[in-house]
Amino acid sequence: MGAVLALMGGVISLSAPALAAESTPVETSHTKATLISEVDAVGTPTGDDAGKGSLRVALRLQLKSGWHTYWQNPGDAGEAPHIHVTVSGSRTGTADDVEWPVPERVSEGGLMAYAYQGDVVLPVRVPVQGRDTGDVQITAKADWLVCADVCVPEKGEFSLTLPARSSGPVSQVAEAELFRRADAAMPQPSPFTAQINPDGVLTLHGAGLSPDTVRQAWFMPQEGGVIAQNVPQTLSVQAGQLALQLKPDSYAAHPPLWQKPMAGVVVLVDGAGNRSALQVGVVPVSGSAQVEQPAIPGRGKTERAIWGSLLSAFLGGIILNLMPCVFPVLAMKILSFAHMGGASWRTRWRSAAFYSGGIMGCFAALGALMIALRYGGASVGWGFQFQSSAFVVGVGWLLFVMALNLLGVFQITGGRLAGRAGEMAAGHGPASDLLAGLLAVIVATPCTAPFMGVAIAAALGGPVWAGLLIFLAMGLGLAAPYCVLALVPGLARCLPRPGAWMERLKQLLAFPLLASCVWLLWVAVLQRGGDAVVLMAGGAVLLGLGGWLYGLAQQWAILGQAFRSVLVCRVLALLCLLVCLAGLGQSVMAGEGASNVPSMTTEKGGTGLQASDGPTIEPFSAERLAALRAEGRAVFVDMTASWCVTCMVNEHVALDVPSVRQAFRQHGVTILRGDWTRRDERITAFLRDHGRDGVPLYLYYPPHEKEQILPQILTPSLVLKILFPNRGSEAD
Repeated sequence: MGAVLALMGGVISLSAPALAAESTPVETSHTKATLISEVDAVGTPTGDDAGKGSLRVALRLQLKSGWHTYWQNPGDAGEAPHIHVTVSGSRTGTADDVEWPVPERVSEGGLMAYAYQGDVVLPVRVPVQGRDTGDVQITAKADWLVCADVCVPEKGEFSLTLPARSSGPVSQVAEAELFRRADAAMPQPSPFTAQINPDGVLTLHGAGLSPDTVRQAWFMPQEGGVIAQNVPQTLSVQAGQLALQLKPDSYAAHPPLWQKPMAGVVVLVDGAGNRSALQVGVVPVSGSAQVEQPAIPGRGKTERAIWGSLLSAFLGGIILNLMPCVFPVLAMKILSFAHMGGASWRTRWRSAAFYSGGIMGCFAALGALMIALRYGGASVGWGFQFQSSAFVVGVGWLLFVMALNLLGVFQITGGRLAGRAGEMAAGHGPASDLLAGLLAVIVATPCTAPFMGVAIAAALGGPVWAGLLIFLAMGLGLAAPYCVLALVPGLARCLPRPGAWMERLKQLLAFPLLASCVWLLWVAVLQRGGDAVVLMAGGAVLLGLGGWLYGLAQQWAILGQAFRSVLVCRVLALLCLLVCLAGLGQSVMAGEGASNVPSMTTEKGGTGLQASDGPTIEPFSAERLAALRAEGRAVFVDMTASWCVTCMVNEHVALDVPSVRQAFRQHGVTILRGDWTRRDERITAFLRDHGRDGVPLYLYYPPHEKEQILPQILTPSLVLKILFPNRGSEAD
């Protein structure tokens, strides 16, 4: 958003008591704040309510031109003012419930905020009791946020003294006009019934609604995180009925808007431009109780958007085959290709079906888990499971065991799963194909291919059914090249015939898996420190021992050794596996390690961009970004993670090269690096604000200009061309 929170210090002031209807002001460079009263004295109630009554005061914020503060629901960004009023002396009482006038809608860098500008009056009614004579002291503490190009948190303490009158009228003062103006801006009770159906269509019913009386309308919920506030609300009006198409907030931490009642304000604009604001209570209706609703224009656009997301997901899945994190599994499939040389069409079809089934099943499960976590209020994104060091260690162990299998330490037989012993050991058969498909998805999640970022954001932000379809389309794209190769007869004939060379290739392909284990060990160390070495390497030793014992048992069984010896070896191998799993479980229970583990932005040597000829690199924060932008500095935001293979490749191929480092330094570019290796809610929120649900994300903020989003796959010439078009596109 255009206005981001800058840590510029709060403003604290304690005003002196005054016998007036307005306190001494708290003044800043952006705001003049006072506490005002509607009357100049407090009267004594009589009758049955003697000793009880109420006192109305207000926080008055006089904002300078170009600055604004926020409503009770600030919208996509911002924070509502908070006020706490205390009355003491001859009357006592406390209150903090603000009476909120209707706000304006303010666009902030593509986001929607509900805000006030100019002279803002926020009334608070304080219930009081007591009838003693004497002055009444009113104190208030308030904090508020004011925003323009940057946001500044401010706060103040106020004091106001009013006399108590036992007789005679209580006079209204000049400030009473401010209260009347605020009251005129309050929403009025709605004469219409309001409902919302499962499709997110808000309808108002009642006499007086027609295309002639309503030309524009919009809904503002009182509670944040209910609807996507920056999405246009399509209006349809017919006699006696109005409908607004709303989109639920993709990241709401509570059930979708149609699952519970909600309150808000509907603003209606007639043909002459006159506005009326109505306070509505919206009641959800079930599918069986849906009201008849007008046709909502623009639904075709939504359907086209879903089809576009499906296409993006499919293309992203295809390109994912070229990403380095999938190489270990592609090595396994090379063996499978070799076994298929000369195989029948039915065998190839079965292999493709099981491989695709494993991929799509795993994608569907992963998508369902991510969507469920999102609806439960969790902050997750693509590759979120790699933020857990326990998951990283577990995948590392799995790849290590597979490498031992390829090296011939032991053989895994398909048994009843495959229907034929030795299939998985040979690298083919249904069980092997299914396992390869599942593993392909697991190791692919650290990578993000072009087209995937937008597709994943659409999957997590749209309807559940559309989200699952998008994940399935991504899986279909990942499986498509293998399916084409396996099923097209002409391509299958190009495959080499099986032979003795396959055993050597099988052993050779174990080394990419071992290299992946080394990389995962590095990731685990970054996440939880040195104890990750003991956990992962120690577990690998135990798994290696278990694999050797299991292989020994297989050899003895073939040679006809005593059953007891074979059983002992197998039990010991199982014991090694159980000890590893117990250690992993204990690691999960103990948490993710110490918080002082260095991040990628601070560890020595963790980034090549910290060379002497490179630019300044700082840890990312929204406050620091806002401060640099306010200074007119050029900023490059790099959202990365140590488990993100795409990020690491971009780092070493496109960003960590002399030409790019020198260009950054010459143009005074500051790099703000966000490390998402471990869970970080601030980075997650920043990714969402820019339509992403995973890393990498690269943004360039030229001085005093709108940010530019770079592609997910970078080259040196591409970086130089986008960031410094007048410099040329030289690359090392």
